[in-house]
Amino acid sequence: MSALRDLYQEVIVDHGRRPRNFGRMAQATRRAEGYNPLCGDRLTLYLRLADDVIVEASFEGAGCAISTASASLMTEALKGMTAAQAEILFTNFHAMLTGNGTAPVPLGKLETLAGVREFPARVKCATLAWHTLHAALHGADEPVSTE
Repeated sequence: MSALRDLYQEVIVDHGRRPRNFGRMAQATRRAEGYNPLCGDRLTLYLRLADDVIVEASFEGAGCAISTASASLMTEALKGMTAAQAEILFTNFHAMLTGNGTAPVPLGKLETLAGVREFPARVKCATLAWHTLHAALHGADEPVSTE
């Protein structure tokens, strides 16, 4: 099991150091801001939807490795999903980190973040991007907070 845990840590470190889809999106159709006052993580999420499908997702901001890795993995997973599918993914990811420890459905690479649930203070770091996604999908004007 330690080899699997090491692999998961490697994925988190890689996405934390070299986040995918990092940067402002010029053609965004949805945008939301998120803030984690506990550790100071901030991010802005950009989505471009066409016919209710997420064609592109990106983010910018500053945060810890877990927050950055979570946003990076999330933006990769969202591409090609409908808004409804993204909401279901949000629910399942949140359940994985705050529920009984197992994802209701397989979450692929996102499961690399499952170990975060062992550190309750870090769950907010891992879910910041996801709460920001939820806000973007619902057109929230105010920045979301993990508090």
